[in-house]
Amino acid sequence: MNKIRVGFGYDAHALTPGRELWLGGIRIEHPAGLQGHSDADVLIHAICDALLGAAGMRDIGHHFPDTDGRYKDIDSKILLGDTMKLVHEAGYELGNMDATVVAEQPKLNPHIYAMKTTLAEVMQADPCDISIKATTTERMGFTGRREGIAAYATALVYMP
Repeated sequence: MNKIRVGFGYDAHALTPGRELWLGGIRIEHPAGLQGHSDADVLIHAICDALLGAAGMRDIGHHFPDTDGRYKDIDSKILLGDTMKLVHEAGYELGNMDATVVAEQPKLNPHIYAMKTTLAEVMQADPCDISIKATTTERMGFTGRREGIAAYATALVYMP
């Protein structure tokens, strides 16, 4: 039987006026962006953690530390591509990935297809193996107060 593993990832960043908002590898028009060392794409960061966790390879901070200047303002799609290389080098292939973004604003439904297409391309995966959902917390907590955005992801990998 092929080895099958599942990983889970989570990330959250504060919204900050004057920064670009990047989610799922695409730029979304919004008056505030996410604060972070890189472009702070919480969706991609959660996916990277899910993939690395599934492969038993620690987390995104271990592989791409925010203390390393090479990652300052880096496009998170590069981190995702490098994560996929690490997963493949460990002998795993992607089965599927499922993620949820938690944000009151902006409304993400109009952007889901572009995110899914972008992520599938970076991950060299079939778009049908990528699932992205969006939800709110009904104005509760830091996401509900529009102070930040969070993302959760799960990934299934297998050894062919």
